[in-house]
Amino acid sequence: MHKQIIAAILAATAATGAFAQADTGSHNPAVKSAAVHTTATAATGRNSFTEAQARGRIAKAGYTGVSKLAKDQNGVWQGTAMKSGAKVNVALDYKGNVTVH
Repeated sequence: MHKQIIAAILAATAATGAFAQADTGSHNPAVKSAAVHTTATAATGRNSFTEAQARGRIAKAGYTGVSKLAKDQNGVWQGTAMKSGAKVNVALDYKGNVTVH
């Protein structure tokens, strides 16, 4: 009897869509791939990368000599690095995008 009641509750819950649904309208998506992208401007948002992870993603984008990084008020990791023999200011946003400014 209990199994029948539980089965009925589960069926009713599934039919009404009460189970968790995917958030399709998120404006703050998680990193979807390990590929590193470069963008013109860094996206602001809560950044869950550690400094070591941020340094690794910047290095993976082809930069060397990545300095100590600091997270700014917008959640963007900021620092300097070398690319093609030039010292540049680099940033890593919460999406994992590398920005040069």
